[in-house]
Amino acid sequence: MAKKILNIVLLMIAGIILTVYITGYNYLFRGIRLTYLRGETGPTLNDGTDFPSKTISRGNPKPWPLDINYNKTALSPELEKHLKETKSVSFLIIQHGKILQEHYWENYNKATPGNSFSMANTITTLLLGKAIDDGRIESINQPFSTFYQEFSNDKFGKNLTLANLASMETGLDWKNDYKNPLSQNAELYYGFSLSDIIFKSKFKQNPGEQFEYQSIAPQLLGFAVGRAVQMPLSFYASAKLWKPLGMEQNAKWTTDDLGIEKSFCCIHSNARDFAKIGYLLLNKGKFENIPLINENFVDQMITPTEHSNGTYGLGLRINYDTKIHHYYMHGLNGQYVIIVPEYDMIIVRLGNEESPEKDFKNRPKEIEFYINEALKFEKN
Repeated sequence: MAKKILNIVLLMIAGIILTVYITGYNYLFRGIRLTYLRGETGPTLNDGTDFPSKTISRGNPKPWPLDINYNKTALSPELEKHLKETKSVSFLIIQHGKILQEHYWENYNKATPGNSFSMANTITTLLLGKAIDDGRIESINQPFSTFYQEFSNDKFGKNLTLANLASMETGLDWKNDYKNPLSQNAELYYGFSLSDIIFKSKFKQNPGEQFEYQSIAPQLLGFAVGRAVQMPLSFYASAKLWKPLGMEQNAKWTTDDLGIEKSFCCIHSNARDFAKIGYLLLNKGKFENIPLINENFVDQMITPTEHSNGTYGLGLRINYDTKIHHYYMHGLNGQYVIIVPEYDMIIVRLGNEESPEKDFKNRPKEIEFYINEALKFEKN
């Protein structure tokens, strides 16, 4: 009897596994192994070693100089409490090109890599700007169908431009859901072939008519840039960003099982090197007075688009509704590189959770808190 029951259970399990494969949800096995079986509910800051990746190689490192007041003043009790409650691992304040405050928790240090999550959108957009500078792409308004001819056969797809992708105005039927294991986002993160997932998506309206944050947008943009420059995005990022910016460490860019970079996320780098991307934006595409990205392109990145209600530019989140204007890179669970031009300041926070509080345009309220706390050091 026991043997019969065991056989039935095994048949049921086999049936479930077969059903999962037939229905195309086989990525769930990887997802479950990397999350629930580890006591997690989704992607984590430290899961870079769980996926294949390509190296973004550094050149000659140019470490950040330390301010004369480096770490001389303690973090306020309020800031320290918030950072610990949100399980932060890194917190940096850089002003006038020097590190003013630098703190690490949970065995992190200045060289420890963490997952960028969607902060990679900014880097992918910068690579678009560089490809335009290099003459590999005609302009930001170039049709996506230039690179993928099949899109020219779709009544909406033929109108999709690179600008639509960078500004999150794709018109595609894609719901950004990070919690549902059966969602498109989960498949994109844990799946085996990005192109198989991306190119089965359909349009629901004409591109350029509505802002909607979608992970599919930077992934398509990465496909276009990669095809235009005829090399992996990680190699291009190394040549055009990591080496000229003097990054201190190599980075890893997670790929699918075919070796294509996940340009919607997953650059594993450290707080100091992520800050260099912020520094490039703060200085309108220049580093050490050498132009790396066209200034006009950076201006487009930090200008709110018409349909985003003032919250998004090209690959960047924006808040010019506050007294202290700022724009920022934002990744899942509160990965931030915050740029505050008025005070020549960059704030970097990496961690495992973010505060759920939002402002009236659904932007994280904790960003203003970080800025106000950072300015206490500026006044000192």
